[in-house]
Amino acid sequence: MSKKNIVTEVDNLVPVRNVLVSVSDKSDLEDFIPGLVEVCPGVKIYSTGGTYDMIKDNILKDQAKGMLFQVSDYTGQPETQGGLVKTLDFKIYLSILTEKYNADHQGDLQRTQAVPIDMVVCNLYPFSETVAKGATLEEARANIDIGGPTMIRAAAKNFLRVASVVNPGSYGFLIGHLASEKGCTELQARFDLAKKAFAHTAEYDRAISEHLKTIPLADVMKAYPIVHERGE
Repeated sequence: MSKKNIVTEVDNLVPVRNVLVSVSDKSDLEDFIPGLVEVCPGVKIYSTGGTYDMIKDNILKDQAKGMLFQVSDYTGQPETQGGLVKTLDFKIYLSILTEKYNADHQGDLQRTQAVPIDMVVCNLYPFSETVAKGATLEEARANIDIGGPTMIRAAAKNFLRVASVVNPGSYGFLIGHLASEKGCTELQARFDLAKKAFAHTAEYDRAISEHLKTIPLADVMKAYPIVHERGE
């Protein structure tokens, strides 16, 4: 690792000014988002796809302007067809991984007109639930989340500054914590959330691995008949 990325200074309390929200399970957003807006005045929320639509149309409504932004507008890159790629963008990970007291990181933020993301709220495509219903191989494959685990891991890695929130069950605690800390997250809370985040992605990957082990190659070839032996 480059010595330029070794962290030697952190803040215990980090004000929550910019939040990235991209969730498959939208449970309790109708309580969490208004609570977040109340305890973190001036907060800006960046979101994707169906999550953005729900927050805009059903939660914030007239409050959305100037507070809620599409990730595609922030990055300058539209979502791909069907939402295949939404958050896998340099600017997003710069925003999540930068450090406050690293002059090079701060220079990168200015160069790209990026903002530091202080909280990532993300949970994953319902892989286990999908295969439990007797999904086809293609349905299971489509529910392997890529951008979500990457965002979660980036935020959890940078628990020194970023809160990684993966479970709607944490929303109530988090709003209470933010209220008691005047719109900030404390290092202990960010570290505890990071542990939950890594457990979440580990469980997700384990479920995928165990399911794929049960599928013989013959079933794969039946699901995806080979048209060309070599790509053309």
